[in-house]
Amino acid sequence: MSRGSQNIFPRWANYAPAILLAFLIVAGGFATFVIGYWFSPKNLDVGYSPKQPIRYSHKLHVGQLGIDCRYCHTGVDKSANAGLPTSETCMKCHKTIKTDSPEIQKIAKSVETGKPIEWVKVHSLPDYSYFDHSRHINSGVSCYSCHGRVDQMERVHQVQPLSMGWCLDCHRAPQKYVRPKSEVTNMMYSVPDQMIVGKKLVKQYHIETKEDCSVCHR
Repeated sequence: MSRGSQNIFPRWANYAPAILLAFLIVAGGFATFVIGYWFSPKNLDVGYSPKQPIRYSHKLHVGQLGIDCRYCHTGVDKSANAGLPTSETCMKCHKTIKTDSPEIQKIAKSVETGKPIEWVKVHSLPDYSYFDHSRHINSGVSCYSCHGRVDQMERVHQVQPLSMGWCLDCHRAPQKYVRPKSEVTNMMYSVPDQMIVGKKLVKQYHIETKEDCSVCHR
């Protein structure tokens, strides 16, 4: 180009690559925040409360009548899965209680036909994650820690994200959550200083939490 010719591009165009790079960095950071935060289990799963085929009130059965969690979820302290109550379990009481209720009649029909009630799962973990209910219950981890105050719920909803980070928070400081084994299903359990009690129980129960990948991913 001759000395007398005029530049085609303005001077600021020299900074265009740097401006574009800065924009991409900011946009990438914003996108990461949006996906990482707003698409996290805390925002997508917490509060999930599907409609069930039978209107069952935990507030009534657990909160007012005082039915222990293990009466219906019989596997919670014996196996990895907590289990769901069979229709026969419900009818142990409802053979004589509220027999004219349309909801109870659905359960009675289930017993008669042998077709189980298709309850909708509320708390779900990815297939690549392993969780053993009995291991936690028998170590003094309460139902409340994961499921919240179900004794106050008309319809169960998810209160914790059940994310890997949330699980690790407990594994790194179990003394914050461990309680006497006799109190694991007591929704109203409370002590003046959980940390003092928790530390004693962690030692008493020989709790040694692990953070190895293989513990939860098998």
